[in-house]
Parts: sequence; structure tokens; C-alpha cells
Amino acid sequence: MNVGSLLTMQADKFPDRTALIYENKRFTYRQFNQRSNRIAQALLSFGLQKGDRVATLLFNSLELVEVFMGAAKVGGVFTPINFRLAAEEVIYLVNHSDARVFAFGEEFFSLVGNILPHLPKVEKFISAGKAPFPRAIEYEPLLQGSRDDEPGFAVSEDDECQMLYTSGTTGRPKGAVLTHGNVLWNLVNMLLAREDKEGESALVTGPLYHAAALNNHFLIRLALAGASVLMKHFDPRIFMEIIQKEKVNVISGAPAMFHLLLNLPDVEKYDTRSITRCTLGASTLPDESKKKLMKLFPNAGGIYDVYGATEASPTVTVLKAADSFRKTACVGPAVPFLEVRIVDGEDREVPRGETGEIICRGPNVMKGYYKDPEGTAEALKGGWLHTGDIGRMDEEGFVYIVDRKKDMIISGGENIYPREIEELLYHHPKIREAAAVGIPDPLWGESVKAFVVLKTGMSMTEEEVIEYCKAHLASYKKPKVVAFVDSLPRNPSGKVLKNLLRER
Repeated sequence: MNVGSLLTMQADKFPDRTALIYENKRFTYRQFNQRSNRIAQALLSFGLQKGDRVATLLFNSLELVEVFMGAAKVGGVFTPINFRLAAEEVIYLVNHSDARVFAFGEEFFSLVGNILPHLPKVEKFISAGKAPFPRAIEYEPLLQGSRDDEPGFAVSEDDECQMLYTSGTTGRPKGAVLTHGNVLWNLVNMLLAREDKEGESALVTGPLYHAAALNNHFLIRLALAGASVLMKHFDPRIFMEIIQKEKVNVISGAPAMFHLLLNLPDVEKYDTRSITRCTLGASTLPDESKKKLMKLFPNAGGIYDVYGATEASPTVTVLKAADSFRKTACVGPAVPFLEVRIVDGEDREVPRGETGEIICRGPNVMKGYYKDPEGTAEALKGGWLHTGDIGRMDEEGFVYIVDRKKDMIISGGENIYPREIEELLYHHPKIREAAAVGIPDPLWGESVKAFVVLKTGMSMTEEEVIEYCKAHLASYKKPKVVAFVDSLPRNPSGKVLKNLLRER
């Protein structure tokens, strides 16, 4: 069994059932499978070997999910890249991943063209649209020139399926390697915990370079022979229009998305009775916001709160809709085939009700970080995934997140590590010291605030610092606010006291 075989089976059982809806186009399971087979055959014609990385820089689209499934069928490791990253970041990820094939959308033609000389390991470039440079192979002609029969390639549960990059505390992203078995076990856990049903339709609006959108939102629909409505960009009004038009059953998102929906003028005019399941991830919502969502989606019956980590493919715990108002600020119990413990600094389990680090162990936990044995050993110490999140567990086994990873900032569902921003600021010739922390943001949950100590005799404006970061980092990582200070508070060992900066 492998992830690619899920599509093959559904195409055999339900060939004429709608699998994908994208920009007013509909594709049956037969069509989706045939197009994915054509990509699989093309990859084999390129000389792709089992374990080779297939990178993508694409918005949610037909091409993205076809490359994913095509790679899965022939043992390619699907490596989607965050489309919000700056050129320097894309170069690092493509080179670090050792990708042999790189598929990209027309929105990124200029970016890819500019970084082309810095991608020596990529052998084949595939463009979703007219080829922007001679080396690029156009997507549709490639498909039409390939066979649509099943590749018949032997891929097992132990083979690598995905490599999803997650920000690291060292400032460099880490490639979490997930096997086909990891992804399939995550599906089993989610199907049981979130109570999904066969044939449901879902609006997939989260970016598919995220484990949650890819494995919990899109892949579950495929596993249950449902329809995925792929949304290229999130827009609250279009989101509601799609729900009404397509009679969508399932929606998922981060708090920022739901806040935008609730703030949409005349949102109550849309027919939302088809929605029977609403899933929340990234962080929890206040009860008042949950009540407003339930008023907007009266047949949802509550909200499923999902807590996870990319390294867990990604699900760790799920709070069922029936418990969404019984357990405040809770993320639920561990999913069925996963163990969760709360431990102290010595990995000793703490009594129920006491706080400690959340660790987990199960078949959905990653194989490891790519080319990072030290990081893998640290994350999987003792065979348990150490999330770095602080939580507690009540007497019923329900988990509550007390604090996030020590310094991580979550803005609009995106993980931001201050170290990456700080290292960049330290490279500026006018800056002597810098520290970044998260501050409350009414829309995005958190945004970045930078504290900057300038070198003697130097001067900068807030706008200069922000623009400098924007030029080298993804836009969502740039500071929203900059404070110039004479010095940073430190403890006796010299470590910056970020708690004091947050209090400011």
C-alpha cells in the first residue's frame, strides 16, 4: 500500500465521481488518475529514481496535486516549497533538498528565471504555462506526450513520500521526511478522530505546502472518494460563494481565516447549511468566536480543534466537535494510534494536571530530518517526538497547550522563528544587536516586533529595517513594528531575556 495507490483504487471504484474542482473546471477520478499517471510516466522518462526529490513552487492547483500523486506512484519524494518565500530562501530549499525535478507556476516565472544559475542540481524544470526559458518543459504538452497507464512501480510503506520543510530554531528550515506509512497512518488517525465520511466535499484553501492542508484536508477527501475544491488564494467572499455554489460539506483553516470570514459584511446572506464539519488548526479560538462560527454554520455542530506538527504528518491530538464547548482552550486527546505524554526536563512523565513538554510516539511520526542526523536525534530522543510545546493533560487524557515552542511566532497559521530574522538583522552594517518577538495581532494572531540596537553614530528608520527584512525574507516574516533601544536585557550568562521584551 502506498499513497499513490489511493488514487488508483478510487479511480477503479468511482471513475465518474468528481474528484477535483478547480477554477470552474471539474475532474473525475478517472481523469485525475490518468493525468497523474501521465506525470508519473514523464518522471520515469526523466530517469527519476526511487527517493529522488520532486520540488514544486505552485499555488494550490491541479498541477500541484497531479505532481504529488504522480511522484507518489513512482517513489518520488514530493517536496513543495512555500510560495511566500524570498528568492534566497527558495534557492536554499531547492539545493538543500537535492531536487532533480522542479515544477513551478507562471506566477513564479520571473523568480525562477532569476535564480536559475543558482540551482545546479536541478535537471528538469517544468513550467505550468508557456516555457519562460529554453530549459523549461511546458506542463500540458509533457502530459499529452506521456502514457496514462499505471506505471506499475513498486512503492512500499517504508519508502519516502514527502519532504516538508519546517522552520528550525537554528534559523535554517529543516526537511521533515515522511514515509508513505507515516502519511497513511496519519489518514487513519484523522478519519477516526475527525469522523470524516465517504463522498464528502471539502473546500481546500490552506496552502498545500503545509502538512495540514496536504494530508488532513486534501488527502482525506481522496481517501474517502470525496471532492476537493481547490482554492488558489484565500478570499473571504469567494470562499463563501464557493460554499453556497458547490454545497461544500467540510471547511478547515487557521483562526486568522475564520476571523476574516466573521468580519465579512453581509456574511449571513450566504447559504451555509451544507457545512457539516468545521476544523480549526494552528491555534485555538476564543469561545465567543466559536459561537459566532456556529451561528454562521448552524449544521456543523461544533468545531474540531486539531493540534499537530509537521514531524507527525501532522496530527497529534483532535478535540471532537461534541467537546468543543465542554473543553475550553483544549486540543483534545491523542489520536487513536499515537501515544502522547507530558514530561519534565528529564523526560519523566509528570502527574495529570501538571505542565511539561508534549512528546508523542507512533507510526505517523517522521523518519527524520533530511541530512541532519543531530537534529533528528534531538527531535526523536528515546524514540519520542519532542514537540517543544508546553502543555498539560487532564484526568480524561485531554491535552491543553500552555505555551508554544519557546520563541516561535505563529502569524496567520505560519510558523516564524525569530532566530532567522535576528541573523539577518545582524548582517546589516548599521545594526549591532537585534531581537525579535511575537506581539498580539487582532487579525493574524501574532506579528513580529524587532528590537534593534544600532552601532554608535548610526541612524535608521523603522521603514528601513522593515524593507531590509522584506528584501531577504518572505513578507510574512518581516517585522511589523521596530523599536530602537540602547541595549537588550540579558541574564548573567548573556542570553537575551525575551520575556522582558514581550512585556514591553
